[in-house]
Amino acid sequence: MSQTVVLKVGMSCQGCVGAVKRVLGKMEGVESYDIDLKEQKVTVKGNVQPDAVLQIVSKTGKKTAFWEAEAPAAPEAKSGEAPAESETKPAAAVAIA
Repeated sequence: MSQTVVLKVGMSCQGCVGAVKRVLGKMEGVESYDIDLKEQKVTVKGNVQPDAVLQIVSKTGKKTAFWEAEAPAAPEAKSGEAPAESETKPAAAVAIA
């Protein structure tokens, strides 16, 4: 079954691209691949397992991870919301006369 695997690979130069090309060229099942140095994106098409592609590209020593889908990020708590005033300040000290 042919599928597409997209990886984010920490490549900084043509030498990095060459290292990734070498391992993908030897990998069984790879039909084609596209390496975008600027985007640090590697797209592999073929009869391959995503985990196997990730492992083989990782062997180049480059930081490799699956490309995050452009899905909206999970909603997070708003950082601007501070606890109520009474929770942030210590109780007033009692003056002793």
